[in-house]
Amino acid sequence: MNPEQPRLYTEFADWFHLLTAPEDYATEADFYIKHFAAAIGQEPRTLLELGAGGGNNASHYKRHVKATLTDLSPAMLALSARLNPECEHIQGDMRTIRLGQTFDAVLVHDAVCYLTTLDDLHKAFATAFIHSRPGGAAIFAPDHIRETFTATTDHGGHDGADRGIRYLEWTTDPDQSDSTYTSEFAYLLHELGKPSRVELDTHICGLFSATDWLRGLQAAGFRPVTQMAGPEDPTGNYTIFVAARPR
Repeated sequence: MNPEQPRLYTEFADWFHLLTAPEDYATEADFYIKHFAAAIGQEPRTLLELGAGGGNNASHYKRHVKATLTDLSPAMLALSARLNPECEHIQGDMRTIRLGQTFDAVLVHDAVCYLTTLDDLHKAFATAFIHSRPGGAAIFAPDHIRETFTATTDHGGHDGADRGIRYLEWTTDPDQSDSTYTSEFAYLLHELGKPSRVELDTHICGLFSATDWLRGLQAAGFRPVTQMAGPEDPTGNYTIFVAARPR
């Protein structure tokens, strides 16, 4: 993991919900609850999210479960706490955090992308296993896996009451011999009464094969582990992994 977090999660954290709005995550959150229920045999009652960020998914699934949200960034946790005051928030690293309790479900959304070595990925798998109760399940949702990675561009953003953000994202794999890819962002920030400005931000992310994911989760103790298409993906390139902890 890059020891320096991207600027989006530090100095620009307060812009996060304008870059990616919580209301856009309702379908995705329902998708995860549905697949947790299928893996567990019933809808989960407790859920731990590792790398919850600004709490966008939690703002929807919290209606179904008692949620505990963790993240490495204190600024992002503070943002989520404002959005999800009824959820417990704990600062910590998904590779090393130990809460001393287990949950029906463990969700690791796209924050897992910032793990850039297999060793770090395996540490996150161990954390998820330790915090899953027997008969529980974990879902990992990386943005990309090696087999389906393609260079892409994306754009978006939203307006608030007195400010707005637009972004351009360019995702590439500069060195196909290593285990990382790069997402470069340009943020156009507009605040009422101030000149608009452009800020740049580079995100270094991990890129691993489906075999790396499946073998690593099985080595952590999960059985069975299922690879499937992610929610609302017209390209068919978005892959998630559902990992059950044996009873």
